[in-house]
Amino acid sequence: MIEIKDCVMRFDDINAVDLVSVDIPEGSCYGLLGSNGAGKSTLLRMLAGVYRPVSGRVMIDGEDVYDNVKIKERVFYISDETSQFSDMTLGAMKRYYATFYKSFDNELFGKLVDTVGLPLDKKLHEFSKGMRRQAVVICGIACRPKYLLLDEALDGLDPTMRLIVKKMMIDAMLEREMTIVFSSHNLNEIDEFCDRVGLLHNGKLIFDRELDNVKGDVIKVQASFDKEITADDLPGLEVLHIDRTGSITYIIAKGGSEKIRAEIEKLSPKVYDEIRLTLEEIFVYEMEGQGYDSSALDR
Repeated sequence: MIEIKDCVMRFDDINAVDLVSVDIPEGSCYGLLGSNGAGKSTLLRMLAGVYRPVSGRVMIDGEDVYDNVKIKERVFYISDETSQFSDMTLGAMKRYYATFYKSFDNELFGKLVDTVGLPLDKKLHEFSKGMRRQAVVICGIACRPKYLLLDEALDGLDPTMRLIVKKMMIDAMLEREMTIVFSSHNLNEIDEFCDRVGLLHNGKLIFDRELDNVKGDVIKVQASFDKEITADDLPGLEVLHIDRTGSITYIIAKGGSEKIRAEIEKLSPKVYDEIRLTLEEIFVYEMEGQGYDSSALDR
């Protein structure tokens, strides 16, 4: 499993990762949420052993990752940049990774290449952005890592190719319990793919929960009252957002349906109706609760 314990990564006077602790079970798919600059890419690079934490520990299978060749052979990291491979062909990438990963599966590589129809003899700078992503993902899966780390790795893929690449990753998870950790600004993708998510903001981990619990914990209520209601009228709830349109008050709160209903009913609403939120809406309201201007979110 992956264990991150009180981890700090600092660049000059900025804590890009600030006392983050999280455990990611083997065989799971973990999604990293957060605004631009929240620390997602830094955390993934620490997991890959690119960065050494200033303090705390990043461990995989009980061992520190940084400068640990044995552990790094179990990890494949796909950056949000592919420019480093521009002068390589896909065939050259295959040979490159096969020298570092003893588990490299030539038969699987050939099957994946045939599935997407990529040429082996063209340099990657001749590929589209989406094709370059496909090439790196194919190499990553063919290395048969125990842990696959992806930083916006599905960005640039058309809908059909997204489905193909996601099926590749799901097949790898089912076949050998591969663990996937990935960040994405496509929250629908995280919603359909991940079983657990963590939200980062200014380097801090705001929450780390099962995705079903996240969606069940934050509820939107539309209600009607005899007077104007503010968050101060609901001291038993963590209110993320509240506003009024005409006679209807909209309340977004954390605590689960049962608790939220019980608290609001103390105010004797004339109308009460719950609306389930999408993961994207939950993300926006959680970030508002952290003082982040939702109009600036890159959604």
